[in-house]
Amino acid sequence: MVAALWDDRLHGLRFAQHRGLPYLSISSGLVDIAPEVVAGAQRANAAPILVAGHYCAGAVVLAALHSARQFDRIDAIRISAVLDELDTGGPAGIADLQRWSTATSAGLVRRDGVFTWVTGPDAQADVRRTDGTDLPGRSIAVLDVTSLALATDAPDVRFDFAVGESAGRRRGEPASFEVRIDLEGAGPGGAPIRRSRYLVHPAGQRPMTATGIALGVERLLGLRGEAVAPGVHTPETLLDPAYAVERLAETGAYFIGAPGDS
Repeated sequence: MVAALWDDRLHGLRFAQHRGLPYLSISSGLVDIAPEVVAGAQRANAAPILVAGHYCAGAVVLAALHSARQFDRIDAIRISAVLDELDTGGPAGIADLQRWSTATSAGLVRRDGVFTWVTGPDAQADVRRTDGTDLPGRSIAVLDVTSLALATDAPDVRFDFAVGESAGRRRGEPASFEVRIDLEGAGPGGAPIRRSRYLVHPAGQRPMTATGIALGVERLLGLRGEAVAPGVHTPETLLDPAYAVERLAETGAYFIGAPGDS
């Protein structure tokens, strides 16, 4: 059962639990996962639930974890995403953005190991596009922060987001997808490492989100890997980052270096 739209009455989840079917949702985001998590806890043995309300259904988290494979220790992660204003999706996608912004205008970061809500100037940030120009953005409350922080044990994690004209459209091309992934930490022997790369898709966020959903469905159906146990899961607990990046590349996504890479 895939809840590609916001299911405010949880009919899809209840249907899946009653029939023991795997369930995947992408619209709950961080601010709306409580009903799904509680429903999963109350009937822990009913069905596997994949909470994938991350950016692009978990594709960005998996790409970041793939980039982190060369680190022995991660000290800081910063994700900076540009969503083209012409690539927000249909009415359901726009409604999701409006609902999330109504629930909270604060961003969630991990700072010195503590999950912290930030507002005002602390939440504001410039988001740099691949062409070197900036868009005004802000920290947002997104599941990517918690997933990356707890998967890597990085004490500092932040996800900044801006809506505006993408670099692709600035060049006269279709709206493009662009996310900058900045990682700081240490490699073998404790040597400091900084990794800065852009994950880009010339066709925008739709193929990225679609791939994130397809990867989750494939895993839940047992088409790759062992059967998923009942309970609440997130993308990084079920999916191999290297495999995810391979599938993303097949759709046309690619990495490019960013200033500050070492």
